[in-house]
Amino acid sequence: MSNRLLLVTSLGGVMSLQGCIFCRIVNREIPASVVYEDDHILAFKDANPVAPVHILFIPKKHIATLFELQEGDEQILGRLQKAAVQVARDLGLEGRGFRLVANCQEGGGQVVFHVHYHLLAGRKLNWPPG
Repeated sequence: MSNRLLLVTSLGGVMSLQGCIFCRIVNREIPASVVYEDDHILAFKDANPVAPVHILFIPKKHIATLFELQEGDEQILGRLQKAAVQVARDLGLEGRGFRLVANCQEGGGQVVFHVHYHLLAGRKLNWPPG
C-alpha cells in the first residue's frame, strides 16, 4: 500500500483521508446516475462522457491502483468485467461492441486513484487510442 494516510471505510475497504470521490459515491455522499450495483461493484454514468455510452465500473472496496491489488482481489476484477458485460448486453451492445479500459498511474491516464474501468461505446472507437 502507498504511503498516503488511509482509513477504513464502512465497506471494509480503505480510502485516502483526502477523500476519494469514488468512495464518496459508493457511500452516497455524492450523487451518481447508477446503472448497476451488487454487493461488490457499482457502475454509473461518467459525468464527463467521451463517448455516447460512457459508464464507470468500480469496486466498492477502495484499491488505489492496479499495483495495489492484493491476494483475493482478482475476484473483484472478474466481477467488474462480468458486470460490464451484463450492462453492455442490457444496453444492446452485444452486436455493436464496446471498449473496456483501465488506466493505471498518472502516466497511464489515471486521474481518480480508485481502480475503475471505463466502458465506452456508441461510436467508432479508433486504434491506437492514445
